[in-house]
Amino acid sequence: MRFLIKSRSTMARFASPRILCRHCLRNFQTSVKRREHVQRIRASTSPYSRTSHRTSPARITSRTLATISSSTYKGSLSDRKYHSSIYAGKPSENGPLDEYDERVDTGRLRDDEHQRGIVESLQDLHDMLSHYKPPKVIHPTIESLQPQKKSIMSSLFGRKQSNKTTVEIPSNIPKGLYMYGDVGSGKTMLMDLFFDTLPPNITSKNRIHFHNFMQEVHRELHKMKMRYGNDFDAIPFVAAGIAEKSSILCFDEFQCTDVADAMILRRLIESLMSHGVVIVTTSNRHPDDLYKNGIQRQSFIPCINLLKERLRVINLDSTTDYRKIPRPPSGVYHHPLDKAAKTHAEKWFQFLGDFEHDPPHPAMHTVWGREINVPRASGKCAWFAFKDIIGRATGAADYLELMRSYNAFIITDVPGMNHKSRDWARRFITFIDAVYESRAKLVMTTAVPLMSLFMSRDEIDEAMATGQKKGDIPEGDDHHDISDVMRNLMDDLGMNMSMLKNSNLFTGDEERFAFARALSRLSEMGSQEWVERGMGLEHKGGKDEMESWQRVRSRWREDSL
Repeated sequence: MRFLIKSRSTMARFASPRILCRHCLRNFQTSVKRREHVQRIRASTSPYSRTSHRTSPARITSRTLATISSSTYKGSLSDRKYHSSIYAGKPSENGPLDEYDERVDTGRLRDDEHQRGIVESLQDLHDMLSHYKPPKVIHPTIESLQPQKKSIMSSLFGRKQSNKTTVEIPSNIPKGLYMYGDVGSGKTMLMDLFFDTLPPNITSKNRIHFHNFMQEVHRELHKMKMRYGNDFDAIPFVAAGIAEKSSILCFDEFQCTDVADAMILRRLIESLMSHGVVIVTTSNRHPDDLYKNGIQRQSFIPCINLLKERLRVINLDSTTDYRKIPRPPSGVYHHPLDKAAKTHAEKWFQFLGDFEHDPPHPAMHTVWGREINVPRASGKCAWFAFKDIIGRATGAADYLELMRSYNAFIITDVPGMNHKSRDWARRFITFIDAVYESRAKLVMTTAVPLMSLFMSRDEIDEAMATGQKKGDIPEGDDHHDISDVMRNLMDDLGMNMSMLKNSNLFTGDEERFAFARALSRLSEMGSQEWVERGMGLEHKGGKDEMESWQRVRSRWREDSL
């Protein structure tokens, strides 16, 4: 947390620059006096103690709030490290949700249902972090990051050797957060709430404006290259140094406007996460809108996919439907199957169902004399665990009957599938096709990222190697026979249609194409346009928009079913 910051409004009021204490709002002439002040706070149990060293709400004027805004901070890196280390002395005993309730009770905040849902997401991460033990940071050696010497054969045949080190992100690392919203959506307040209440076992943490962070990263990269040469792979070395000092990194205003940032961000974030660093960030933009129209933006797409895969993306802008129920802030797909997965499913079930007029209950449907049990249903929304709908001997007829009765489905605990679970994969693809054709909503909690649902990483690597050995996968294959959405998914994995044909998960070209189509359709059904269509959101027309969509969907369903 930026415990102490330079104040522009203070500088305007005094001839010489002063420094503001964020908690008691005292001004100090020099950083030395400021340090003495903070040392007294940490050492004393009198009114200078941190528990009583607070600013009353009455003293926080609009000028003060503008003064302590994150955008005014221009301190040096050493100051930022100092600020983080000072505040890291004693974390709050409360979690984000308790702190939020306390601020509501004291009148410092107004209770807001949408904002409370976001705080619950912060609480989920807080609970996971309370049991998290970051792995020991292992620094790469200088020799391992030096460019590889060319062999005689590579010199003769022009074979390019890469010194880029591969990284593996630990499976136990909690999924971070990417919170985005317009000005005034509460980004700074929510980040304050999360950072101030980090559990006591998190002893190394840092909060910093993303622009300042990237400036320092480039400075360190430049130092390393000046010392070891331009071909030295400095990113893993710099990332290890950052990870050693901060197991939790909180960024304010994540953005990318510089091509130099765009070219290194993916490897930098991957390297940080490989050391167990959990990232929480705020931004004005959804990840898909980062670096829009930037130079060589195609090279930045993998970074966008990494952010969406490894961070839980949350929309801070409040959107309600005609019932005044706020739309859940996260997307419809969630992985991994952590504590936040249950919260994710429950919130979407409450939004897509009709708890007021049709409380959750079991339901039963009959297809050709066979019974289909729905564990939980409310209104036009049905909730299944994966094993209840796909793990059993169900088929297209069952799915079509469900489409006639429901327009939204919650599917939880979806596992990753491989060649040993072909039946599940085929059944699930048939279910996805039925949901897509009926224009229904689909919410899922999955054990693996979307792109790894039907093929494990090992199978992808094996199929890629087989295809290259056979010559079926030439460089620059544009896999022209799939959609743009699927092409972006496959590009991130280094996949193409030729590679799919080398997979032993599916037996024929038709099945392989069905696999590609299913991923493409899942991606489309996860888009904001698909999710919000027909939901009766106020800004889209409310109840009239919902009823109009129901009539259109009914005609489509009659034609397709």
